[in-house]
Amino acid sequence: MITATNVALAYGKRVIFKDVNIKFTPGNCYGLIGANGAGKSTFLKILAGEREPDKGEISVGARERIAMLRQDQSAFDEETVFNTVVKGHKRLFEVMAAREAIYAKSEFSDEDGIRSGELEAEFSEMNGYEIESDAAVLLSGLGVPEELRHRKMKELDGGDKVRVLLAQALFGNPDILLLDEPTNNLDLKTISWLEEFLFRFQNTVIIVSHDRHFLNQVCTHIADIDFGKIQVYVGNYDFWYQASQLSLKQKQNENKKVTDKTNELKEFIQRFSSNASKAKQATSRKKLLEKLTIEDMPISSRKYPYIVFKPERPCGDIILEIKDLCKEIDGEIVLNDFSLSVNKGDKIALVGSNSVAKTTLFQILAGELQPDKGSFRWGVTISSAYFPKENSGYFNNKYNLIEWLRQFAPPTEGESFSRGFLGRMLFSGEEALKTTDVLSGGERVRCMLARIMLTGANALILDEPTNHLDLESITALNNGLIAFPEVVLFTSHDHQFVSTVANRIVEITPGGIIDRMMGFDQYQEDANVAETRNRLFLGEKDLTL
Repeated sequence: MITATNVALAYGKRVIFKDVNIKFTPGNCYGLIGANGAGKSTFLKILAGEREPDKGEISVGARERIAMLRQDQSAFDEETVFNTVVKGHKRLFEVMAAREAIYAKSEFSDEDGIRSGELEAEFSEMNGYEIESDAAVLLSGLGVPEELRHRKMKELDGGDKVRVLLAQALFGNPDILLLDEPTNNLDLKTISWLEEFLFRFQNTVIIVSHDRHFLNQVCTHIADIDFGKIQVYVGNYDFWYQASQLSLKQKQNENKKVTDKTNELKEFIQRFSSNASKAKQATSRKKLLEKLTIEDMPISSRKYPYIVFKPERPCGDIILEIKDLCKEIDGEIVLNDFSLSVNKGDKIALVGSNSVAKTTLFQILAGELQPDKGSFRWGVTISSAYFPKENSGYFNNKYNLIEWLRQFAPPTEGESFSRGFLGRMLFSGEEALKTTDVLSGGERVRCMLARIMLTGANALILDEPTNHLDLESITALNNGLIAFPEVVLFTSHDHQFVSTVANRIVEITPGGIIDRMMGFDQYQEDANVAETRNRLFLGEKDLTL
C-alpha cells in the first residue's frame, strides 16, 4: 500500500495539485489520467521517491518494494539485457552479484563460507533460483528475441530497449508497480500479453497511459488529476468518463436552475417593488434572492481540440490500385509483391508486427519513396493527405505557429483565419505565437492534423497519428475519423482507435497479407484469420487473398 498525505506541488504561481490525500491499496490497478501538463508523470516520480513535493509526504508499507518503468533508455547501456532485467529487483541483484563474487574466488575462507550461507538463504527467500526462467518469461512475453538476451543494452534498438525496461519494472513481483506509458512502442499482440499479466498481478499498480482500451482492460480505479486535485473513481476509463460527464452535467443543470430562479426573482422585484400591494411579496423575494448562490465550477485543465476532416469532393469509383509492390530497406525486404485494391468507404487499418513495412508502404503512396518494383495508381478524383510517423522535417524553420499554418492555408486567407484555426486546435492567444522549435510531441501532432484538415483531401494516410496525443486529443481525432465519409488508410497501436474507426483490416505477415472486410475486434476473434496467419508464417500462400 502507498499513501499520499497533504501533497502539494507548484511551478511558480502555477499550482499543479494541492492537498492531495489518496491511498492506493493492494489488488487494485489505478489509471492516473489528466490533460497534458496536469502532472501525471511528476506525481509518479513523487510516489517513487524520485522527486520531493512542496509539502506533504508519501508513506509505503513496511518492507514493500516499489518498481517503476524507467524512461531513460541509455541508463543501462553497458549492462546485458539479462542483468538489466534483474536490476529491477535491486536487493536480489546485489545478493546475486555478491554470491557470484564469492564463488569466483580461487581460495574459499571460513568467512566466505559463512557469508555464502547467509547469501544463499536470502537468495532462496527472494526466489533467486528462478531468476533466469522468470526473466525469460517476461522477455518472451514482451517480444524480445532470445538471441538478444545476453547482448549489451547499447546494441539494441529503441523499441527493444523499451521492452527490456518494461520487463525490468515487472520483474520480481514488486509490491507497488508504477508504469508511465507502458504501451509505447509495443505492438497489439504484446499489449494483449501485458494486459493479461496485469490482470493476474495481485499487488498495487498505478499506470499513466493514453491508451483507452488498455485502461479499460486493466484498471479497477481511475485517479483523475483535474482542478488541482486528484479524484478517485471506482471502475475503468469508460465508467470514469460517463460518471464525470454526468457529474458535470448535473452541476451545469443545478447552476442553470439557480440562474433562472434568480432572473425570475429579480424581474418580480423590479416590477413590483414600488407597488404598495406587492411590496411585501417583493421584500420576501429579496430575502430569497440573497440566499440563492451559484456554485462556481472550476476551470478544467481538460480540453478537446476541434478535429473535423471535410473532403472537398467525394471519391469516385476508382480509389487506389496497388500491384506487386516490392521494397528493400537496408538489405531487408520489407514489401514483397504487395497488392491491394481500395474501395469507396474503406477505412483500412494496417496491422502486423513489422512497423517498417507499414511506414514504407505509406511513404511510397505519399511519393516520398520509390518502389523497387511494382506500381500503384490513385483514381483521378482522389486527393490524398499524408500524416507521417516522423514529422520533424515539417518543423525545421523557426516560424511562429501563425506563420507555419499559413504555408498550408488558402492564399486568400490572412492571420485571423490562421488564429481561428489554431484556436480550435488549442493554440489560442499567445500560444499561437510559439515558435516551431519549442513544440512538444503532442503539439506537433496537433499542428500536423490542422495541416491535413486544411487540404480538403478525400483519402487520408495516417501513420500512428495517436502517438504523443493526450486522451482528449485522441478522443477528438477518433470521433473525427468516425465521422469522415471517405477513405482512410492508417496504422495505430491504440486498440480502441482501430476498433472504432476501421471497417477493413489488412495484416502484413512475413508470408503475405491477410485482407478481411470486418472490424478489428471481430478480426482478432476470427478462427479463419488465425488459421490463415499460421499458414502464412509457415510459408504457405493463401490463394484466396
